[in-house]
Amino acid sequence: MSPLKQKMVGYTLPQQIQQMGLYPFFRTIESEQDTVVKIAGKDVLMFGSNSYLGLTNHPKLKEASIRAIEKYGSGCAGSRFLNGTLDIHLELEEKLAKFVGKPEALVFSTGFQVNLGVISSIPGRHDYLLLDELDHACILDGARLSFAKVMKYGHNDMDSLDKALSRCEPDKIKLNVIDGVFSMEGDIANLPEIVQLAKKYNASIMVDDAHGLGVLGRNGSGTADHFGLTDQVDLIMGTFSKSLASIGGFIAADHDTINYLKHNARSLIFSASIAPANAASVIAALDLIQEEPERIKALWDNTHYAMATLKAAGFDTGHSVTPIIPILIRDDYKTFQLTKMALERGIFVNPVVSPAVPSTSSMIRYSLMATHTTEQIDTSVDVLAQIANEIGVFDTKDVLVHS
Repeated sequence: MSPLKQKMVGYTLPQQIQQMGLYPFFRTIESEQDTVVKIAGKDVLMFGSNSYLGLTNHPKLKEASIRAIEKYGSGCAGSRFLNGTLDIHLELEEKLAKFVGKPEALVFSTGFQVNLGVISSIPGRHDYLLLDELDHACILDGARLSFAKVMKYGHNDMDSLDKALSRCEPDKIKLNVIDGVFSMEGDIANLPEIVQLAKKYNASIMVDDAHGLGVLGRNGSGTADHFGLTDQVDLIMGTFSKSLASIGGFIAADHDTINYLKHNARSLIFSASIAPANAASVIAALDLIQEEPERIKALWDNTHYAMATLKAAGFDTGHSVTPIIPILIRDDYKTFQLTKMALERGIFVNPVVSPAVPSTSSMIRYSLMATHTTEQIDTSVDVLAQIANEIGVFDTKDVLVHS
Protein backbone atom coordinates (compact mmCIF):
# COMPACT_ATOMS: atom_id res chain seq x y z
CA MET A 1 0.00 0.00 0.00
CA SER A 2 1.40 3.41 -0.96
CA PRO A 3 2.06 6.05 1.72
CA LEU A 4 -0.72 8.14 0.21
CA LYS A 5 -3.20 5.28 0.45
CA GLN A 6 -2.05 4.51 4.00
CA LYS A 7 -2.78 8.08 5.05
CA MET A 8 -6.20 8.11 3.40
CA VAL A 9 -7.24 4.73 4.84
CA GLY A 10 -5.97 5.72 8.26
CA TYR A 11 -8.18 8.81 8.45
CA THR A 12 -11.26 7.44 10.20
CA LEU A 13 -12.42 10.21 12.54
CA PRO A 14 -15.53 11.09 10.46
CA GLN A 15 -16.50 7.42 10.28
CA GLN A 16 -16.16 7.09 14.05
CA ILE A 17 -18.53 10.03 14.59
CA GLN A 18 -20.91 8.60 11.97
CA GLN A 19 -20.97 5.26 13.78
CA MET A 20 -21.95 7.10 16.96
CA GLY A 21 -24.85 8.62 15.04
CA LEU A 22 -23.59 12.16 15.73
CA TYR A 23 -22.04 13.27 12.43
CA PRO A 24 -23.24 16.88 11.89
CA PHE A 25 -21.60 17.94 8.63
CA PHE A 26 -22.69 18.06 4.97
CA ARG A 27 -26.36 18.08 5.96
CA THR A 28 -28.36 18.35 2.73
CA ILE A 29 -30.77 21.26 2.34
CA GLU A 30 -33.50 20.88 -0.28
CA SER A 31 -34.74 24.47 -0.45
CA GLU A 32 -33.63 28.08 -0.61
CA GLN A 33 -31.60 29.48 2.28
CA ASP A 34 -34.19 31.14 4.51
CA THR A 35 -35.32 31.16 8.13
CA VAL A 36 -37.06 27.85 7.37
CA VAL A 37 -35.37 25.25 5.16
CA LYS A 38 -36.28 21.76 3.97
CA ILE A 39 -34.17 18.84 5.19
CA ALA A 40 -35.31 15.29 4.38
CA GLY A 41 -38.64 16.76 3.37
CA LYS A 42 -39.26 18.41 6.73
CA ASP A 43 -39.33 22.10 7.71
CA VAL A 44 -36.39 23.10 9.93
CA LEU A 45 -35.73 26.48 11.55
CA MET A 46 -32.37 27.76 10.27
CA PHE A 47 -30.08 29.28 12.92
CA GLY A 48 -26.84 28.29 11.21
CA SER A 49 -26.74 30.61 8.21
CA ASN A 50 -24.53 33.61 7.41
CA SER A 51 -27.33 35.29 5.45
CA TYR A 52 -27.54 38.04 8.05
CA LEU A 53 -29.88 40.29 6.09
CA GLY A 54 -31.99 37.46 4.70
CA LEU A 55 -31.41 38.40 1.06
CA THR A 56 -30.54 35.05 -0.52
CA ASN A 57 -34.06 34.46 -1.78
CA HIS A 58 -35.03 38.09 -2.42
CA PRO A 59 -36.90 38.50 -5.75
CA LYS A 60 -34.74 41.45 -6.83
CA LEU A 61 -31.55 39.41 -6.47
CA LYS A 62 -33.07 36.52 -8.41
CA GLU A 63 -34.26 38.83 -11.17
CA ALA A 64 -30.85 40.53 -11.42
CA SER A 65 -29.12 37.13 -11.72
CA ILE A 66 -31.51 35.97 -14.44
CA ARG A 67 -31.02 39.16 -16.47
CA ALA A 68 -27.25 38.83 -16.19
CA ILE A 69 -27.33 35.25 -17.46
CA GLU A 70 -29.51 36.30 -20.37
CA LYS A 71 -27.03 39.05 -21.32
CA TYR A 72 -23.63 37.52 -20.47
CA GLY A 73 -24.22 33.77 -20.27
CA SER A 74 -23.32 31.47 -17.41
CA GLY A 75 -19.63 32.27 -16.96
CA CYS A 76 -16.59 34.22 -18.13
CA ALA A 77 -14.31 31.32 -19.20
CA GLY A 78 -11.21 33.09 -17.95
CA SER A 79 -9.52 35.18 -15.30
CA ARG A 80 -9.95 38.87 -14.65
CA PHE A 81 -6.35 39.31 -15.81
CA LEU A 82 -7.05 38.03 -19.31
CA ASN A 83 -10.50 37.62 -20.90
CA GLY A 84 -12.70 37.50 -17.80
CA THR A 85 -13.33 41.16 -16.96
CA LEU A 86 -16.87 42.32 -17.80
CA ASP A 87 -18.35 45.76 -17.51
CA ILE A 88 -20.59 44.40 -14.75
CA HIS A 89 -17.46 43.57 -12.70
CA LEU A 90 -16.32 47.18 -12.99
CA GLU A 91 -19.76 48.44 -11.99
CA LEU A 92 -19.67 46.18 -8.95
CA GLU A 93 -16.18 47.33 -7.96
CA GLU A 94 -17.23 50.97 -8.14
CA LYS A 95 -20.22 50.28 -5.89
CA LEU A 96 -18.14 48.30 -3.40
CA ALA A 97 -15.49 51.00 -3.11
CA LYS A 98 -18.17 53.60 -2.43
CA PHE A 99 -19.91 51.27 0.04
CA VAL A 100 -16.85 50.82 2.27
CA GLY A 101 -15.41 54.31 1.72
CA LYS A 102 -12.26 53.51 -0.24
CA PRO A 103 -11.07 54.88 -3.63
CA GLU A 104 -11.04 51.53 -5.44
CA ALA A 105 -12.00 47.89 -5.09
CA LEU A 106 -11.01 44.64 -6.79
CA VAL A 107 -13.30 41.59 -7.06
CA PHE A 108 -12.00 38.02 -6.63
CA SER A 109 -13.77 34.70 -7.19
CA THR A 110 -14.20 33.98 -3.45
CA GLY A 111 -13.44 35.68 -0.16
CA PHE A 112 -10.93 32.94 0.62
CA GLN A 113 -9.11 33.78 -2.60
CA VAL A 114 -8.96 37.44 -1.60
CA ASN A 115 -7.03 36.66 1.55
CA LEU A 116 -4.78 34.15 -0.19
CA GLY A 117 -3.85 36.64 -2.90
CA VAL A 118 -3.59 39.83 -0.87
CA ILE A 119 -1.81 38.51 2.21
CA SER A 120 0.68 36.41 0.27
CA SER A 121 1.64 39.14 -2.20
CA ILE A 122 1.98 42.37 -0.19
CA PRO A 123 4.64 41.61 2.46
CA GLY A 124 7.98 40.26 1.26
CA ARG A 125 10.63 37.99 2.71
CA HIS A 126 11.93 40.55 5.19
CA ASP A 127 8.53 41.98 6.17
CA TYR A 128 6.05 41.05 8.91
CA LEU A 129 2.51 39.77 9.20
CA LEU A 130 0.77 40.25 12.54
CA LEU A 131 -2.22 38.01 13.16
CA ASP A 132 -4.77 37.78 15.95
CA GLU A 133 -4.68 34.19 17.25
CA LEU A 134 -8.39 33.80 16.38
CA ASP A 135 -8.13 35.11 12.82
CA HIS A 136 -10.06 33.14 10.20
CA ALA A 137 -8.45 30.14 8.52
CA CYS A 138 -8.12 31.90 5.15
CA ILE A 139 -6.02 34.64 6.80
CA LEU A 140 -3.74 31.95 8.23
CA ASP A 141 -3.50 30.21 4.87
CA GLY A 142 -2.65 33.48 3.14
CA ALA A 143 0.10 33.99 5.69
CA ARG A 144 1.46 30.50 5.03
CA LEU A 145 1.85 31.39 1.35
CA SER A 146 3.75 34.56 2.21
CA PHE A 147 7.49 34.74 2.69
CA ALA A 148 6.99 37.26 5.50
CA LYS A 149 7.66 36.52 9.14
CA VAL A 150 4.37 35.71 10.87
CA MET A 151 3.82 36.95 14.41
CA LYS A 152 0.67 35.98 16.30
CA TYR A 153 -0.69 37.86 19.28
CA GLY A 154 -3.37 37.10 21.88
CA HIS A 155 -6.97 37.60 20.86
CA ASN A 156 -7.80 41.31 21.06
CA ASP A 157 -4.86 41.62 23.47
CA MET A 158 -3.30 45.00 22.80
CA ASP A 159 -0.34 44.45 25.13
CA SER A 160 0.47 41.29 23.18
CA LEU A 161 0.17 43.18 19.88
CA ASP A 162 2.37 45.98 21.21
CA LYS A 163 5.08 43.49 22.15
CA ALA A 164 4.88 41.80 18.74
CA LEU A 165 5.17 45.11 16.91
CA SER A 166 8.11 46.16 19.09
CA ARG A 167 10.06 43.14 17.84
CA CYS A 168 9.63 44.13 14.19
CA GLU A 169 12.30 46.03 12.28
CA PRO A 170 11.09 49.62 11.98
CA ASP A 171 11.79 50.05 8.27
CA LYS A 172 9.94 46.91 7.11
CA ILE A 173 6.29 46.39 6.13
CA LYS A 174 4.24 45.41 9.18
CA LEU A 175 0.77 44.32 8.06
CA ASN A 176 -1.71 43.57 10.84
CA VAL A 177 -4.56 41.43 9.42
CA ILE A 178 -7.64 41.11 11.61
CA ASP A 179 -11.22 39.96 11.46
CA GLY A 180 -13.57 42.90 11.93
CA VAL A 181 -16.12 40.56 13.51
CA PHE A 182 -14.65 37.24 14.63
CA SER A 183 -16.58 34.50 12.89
CA MET A 184 -16.98 32.07 15.79
CA GLU A 185 -16.81 34.24 18.89
CA GLY A 186 -18.97 37.09 17.55
CA ASP A 187 -16.88 39.81 19.17
CA ILE A 188 -15.43 42.85 17.39
CA ALA A 189 -11.78 43.74 16.83
CA ASN A 190 -10.45 46.47 19.10
CA LEU A 191 -9.83 48.66 16.07
CA PRO A 192 -9.35 52.00 17.89
CA GLU A 193 -6.38 50.67 19.86
CA ILE A 194 -5.07 48.71 16.87
CA VAL A 195 -5.00 51.98 14.92
CA GLN A 196 -3.09 53.72 17.73
CA LEU A 197 -0.48 50.96 17.78
CA ALA A 198 -0.21 51.07 13.99
CA LYS A 199 0.62 54.79 14.23
CA LYS A 200 3.14 54.14 17.00
CA TYR A 201 5.05 51.54 14.96
CA ASN A 202 4.30 52.78 11.42
CA ALA A 203 2.36 49.59 10.70
CA SER A 204 -0.49 48.96 8.27
CA ILE A 205 -3.94 47.45 8.85
CA MET A 206 -6.09 45.08 6.82
CA VAL A 207 -9.60 44.33 8.09
CA ASP A 208 -11.32 41.13 6.98
CA ASP A 209 -14.94 42.30 7.19
CA ALA A 210 -16.64 39.14 5.96
CA HIS A 211 -18.97 39.17 8.96
CA GLY A 212 -19.04 42.95 9.47
CA LEU A 213 -20.46 44.10 6.14
CA GLY A 214 -24.22 44.49 6.27
CA VAL A 215 -24.02 44.31 10.06
CA LEU A 216 -21.87 47.15 11.44
CA GLY A 217 -21.39 50.77 10.41
CA ARG A 218 -23.59 53.23 8.57
CA ASN A 219 -25.84 51.29 6.17
CA GLY A 220 -23.83 48.19 7.00
CA SER A 221 -20.57 49.53 5.58
CA GLY A 222 -18.46 47.66 8.10
CA THR A 223 -16.24 47.64 11.15
CA ALA A 224 -13.98 50.52 10.17
CA ASP A 225 -16.98 52.80 9.63
CA HIS A 226 -18.52 51.54 12.89
CA PHE A 227 -15.55 53.07 14.71
CA GLY A 228 -15.18 56.07 12.37
CA LEU A 229 -11.74 54.82 11.32
CA THR A 230 -12.11 54.05 7.62
CA ASP A 231 -9.34 56.49 6.69
CA GLN A 232 -6.99 54.83 9.20
CA VAL A 233 -7.41 51.33 7.74
CA ASP A 234 -5.29 50.54 4.68
CA LEU A 235 -7.22 47.61 3.24
CA ILE A 236 -10.80 46.42 3.72
CA MET A 237 -11.71 42.91 2.59
CA GLY A 238 -15.20 41.50 2.28
CA THR A 239 -17.12 38.50 1.00
CA PHE A 240 -20.36 38.18 -0.92
CA SER A 241 -21.46 34.94 0.75
CA LYS A 242 -22.84 36.47 3.94
CA SER A 243 -24.94 39.64 3.97
CA LEU A 244 -24.49 40.15 0.22
CA ALA A 245 -26.14 36.80 -0.54
CA SER A 246 -23.96 35.48 -3.37
CA ILE A 247 -20.42 34.13 -3.84
CA GLY A 248 -17.16 36.02 -4.34
CA GLY A 249 -15.05 38.56 -2.50
CA PHE A 250 -13.23 41.85 -2.81
CA ILE A 251 -10.45 44.03 -1.48
CA ALA A 252 -10.79 47.81 -1.21
CA ALA A 253 -7.87 50.21 -0.85
CA ASP A 254 -6.15 53.15 -2.53
CA HIS A 255 -5.30 53.23 -6.25
CA ASP A 256 -1.65 52.19 -5.86
CA THR A 257 -2.50 49.16 -3.73
CA ILE A 258 -5.20 47.96 -6.11
CA ASN A 259 -2.86 48.45 -9.05
CA TYR A 260 -0.22 46.32 -7.30
CA LEU A 261 -2.70 43.57 -6.46
CA LYS A 262 -4.08 43.44 -10.00
CA HIS A 263 -0.63 42.42 -11.20
CA ASN A 264 0.70 40.40 -8.26
CA ALA A 265 -2.14 38.58 -6.47
CA ARG A 266 -1.84 35.06 -7.87
CA SER A 267 -5.31 33.96 -6.74
CA LEU A 268 -6.74 36.74 -8.91
CA ILE A 269 -4.50 36.28 -11.93
CA PHE A 270 -4.82 32.49 -12.06
CA SER A 271 -8.48 32.06 -11.05
CA ALA A 272 -11.58 32.46 -13.18
CA SER A 273 -13.84 35.48 -12.66
CA ILE A 274 -17.04 35.31 -10.67
CA ALA A 275 -20.03 34.50 -12.85
CA PRO A 276 -22.09 37.41 -14.22
CA ALA A 277 -25.11 36.23 -12.22
CA ASN A 278 -23.13 36.52 -8.99
CA ALA A 279 -21.91 40.02 -9.79
CA ALA A 280 -25.43 41.14 -10.66
CA SER A 281 -26.94 39.75 -7.48
CA VAL A 282 -24.34 41.54 -5.34
CA ILE A 283 -25.10 44.83 -7.10
CA ALA A 284 -28.78 44.25 -6.35
CA ALA A 285 -27.96 43.43 -2.71
CA LEU A 286 -25.94 46.63 -2.29
CA ASP A 287 -28.82 48.63 -3.70
CA LEU A 288 -31.32 46.93 -1.38
CA ILE A 289 -29.19 47.61 1.68
CA GLN A 290 -29.29 51.30 0.83
CA GLU A 291 -33.01 51.25 0.05
CA GLU A 292 -34.09 49.19 3.07
CA PRO A 293 -32.02 50.22 6.10
CA GLU A 294 -34.73 48.70 8.28
CA ARG A 295 -33.22 45.29 7.51
CA ILE A 296 -30.14 46.11 9.57
CA LYS A 297 -32.30 47.43 12.40
CA ALA A 298 -34.34 44.21 12.33
CA LEU A 299 -31.11 42.18 12.48
CA TRP A 300 -29.97 44.06 15.58
CA ASP A 301 -33.39 43.85 17.21
CA ASN A 302 -33.25 40.08 16.72
CA THR A 303 -29.69 39.96 18.02
CA HIS A 304 -30.51 41.78 21.25
CA TYR A 305 -33.67 39.72 21.77
CA ALA A 306 -31.95 36.38 21.13
CA MET A 307 -28.97 37.26 23.32
CA ALA A 308 -31.23 38.14 26.25
CA THR A 309 -33.39 35.05 25.71
CA LEU A 310 -30.41 32.69 25.54
CA LYS A 311 -28.88 34.16 28.69
CA ALA A 312 -32.21 33.95 30.50
CA ALA A 313 -32.33 30.25 29.57
CA GLY A 314 -28.96 29.77 31.28
CA PHE A 315 -26.62 29.65 28.31
CA ASP A 316 -23.11 31.12 28.32
CA THR A 317 -22.78 33.28 25.19
CA GLY A 318 -19.19 34.39 25.70
CA HIS A 319 -18.15 37.87 24.62
CA SER A 320 -20.36 38.16 21.54
CA VAL A 321 -21.94 41.52 20.73
CA THR A 322 -23.08 40.66 17.18
CA PRO A 323 -25.56 38.38 15.37
CA ILE A 324 -23.02 35.55 15.74
CA ILE A 325 -23.79 34.08 19.16
CA PRO A 326 -21.61 31.27 20.55
CA ILE A 327 -23.49 28.95 22.90
CA LEU A 328 -20.63 27.51 24.93
CA ILE A 329 -21.05 23.80 25.67
CA ARG A 330 -17.40 23.11 26.60
CA ASP A 331 -17.61 19.43 25.68
CA ASP A 332 -17.20 18.00 22.15
CA TYR A 333 -19.49 15.02 22.68
CA LYS A 334 -22.32 17.08 24.17
CA THR A 335 -21.92 19.63 21.36
CA PHE A 336 -22.44 16.87 18.80
CA GLN A 337 -25.36 15.50 20.83
CA LEU A 338 -27.09 18.85 21.04
CA THR A 339 -26.63 19.52 17.32
CA LYS A 340 -28.12 16.14 16.35
CA MET A 341 -31.04 16.33 18.77
CA ALA A 342 -31.81 19.92 17.77
CA LEU A 343 -32.07 18.93 14.10
CA GLU A 344 -34.34 16.04 15.00
CA ARG A 345 -36.59 18.58 16.75
CA GLY A 346 -36.53 21.05 13.88
CA ILE A 347 -33.64 23.42 14.72
CA PHE A 348 -30.51 23.75 12.55
CA VAL A 349 -27.40 25.00 14.35
CA ASN A 350 -23.68 24.49 13.73
CA PRO A 351 -21.23 22.71 16.05
CA VAL A 352 -17.73 24.07 16.61
CA VAL A 353 -15.46 21.49 18.22
CA SER A 354 -11.78 20.63 18.55
CA PRO A 355 -9.41 21.07 16.83
CA ALA A 356 -11.13 24.26 15.58
CA VAL A 357 -11.34 25.30 19.23
CA PRO A 358 -10.12 23.57 22.40
CA SER A 359 -12.60 20.97 23.64
CA THR A 360 -13.17 23.13 26.72
CA SER A 361 -14.37 25.90 24.36
CA SER A 362 -16.58 23.78 22.09
CA MET A 363 -19.76 25.59 21.18
CA ILE A 364 -22.91 25.83 19.14
CA ARG A 365 -22.65 28.67 16.63
CA TYR A 366 -26.09 30.27 16.65
CA SER A 367 -26.54 32.99 14.03
CA LEU A 368 -29.38 35.34 13.23
CA MET A 369 -31.05 36.81 10.18
CA ALA A 370 -32.98 40.05 9.89
CA THR A 371 -35.93 37.95 8.74
CA HIS A 372 -36.21 35.74 11.83
CA THR A 373 -39.32 36.32 13.94
CA THR A 374 -39.34 36.51 17.72
CA GLU A 375 -41.54 33.41 17.70
CA GLN A 376 -38.87 31.51 15.77
CA ILE A 377 -36.20 32.68 18.19
CA ASP A 378 -38.32 31.66 21.18
CA THR A 379 -38.93 28.22 19.67
CA SER A 380 -35.24 27.66 18.99
CA VAL A 381 -34.14 28.70 22.48
CA ASP A 382 -36.84 26.57 24.12
CA VAL A 383 -35.72 23.50 22.15
CA LEU A 384 -32.01 24.11 22.78
CA ALA A 385 -32.57 24.69 26.50
CA GLN A 386 -34.69 21.54 26.81
CA ILE A 387 -31.98 19.45 25.14
CA ALA A 388 -29.24 21.12 27.21
CA ASN A 389 -31.08 20.08 30.36
CA GLU A 390 -31.55 16.54 29.07
CA ILE A 391 -27.86 15.99 28.27
CA GLY A 392 -26.45 17.81 31.28
CA VAL A 393 -25.02 20.97 29.72
CA PHE A 394 -26.18 23.00 32.72
CA ASP A 395 -24.70 20.62 35.30
CA THR A 396 -22.38 22.71 37.46
CA LYS A 397 -19.68 20.05 37.31
CA ASP A 398 -19.53 20.34 33.53
CA VAL A 399 -19.77 24.11 33.12
CA LEU A 400 -16.92 26.53 33.51
CA VAL A 401 -18.18 29.96 34.57
CA HIS A 402 -17.26 32.46 31.88
CA SER A 403 -15.34 35.39 33.28
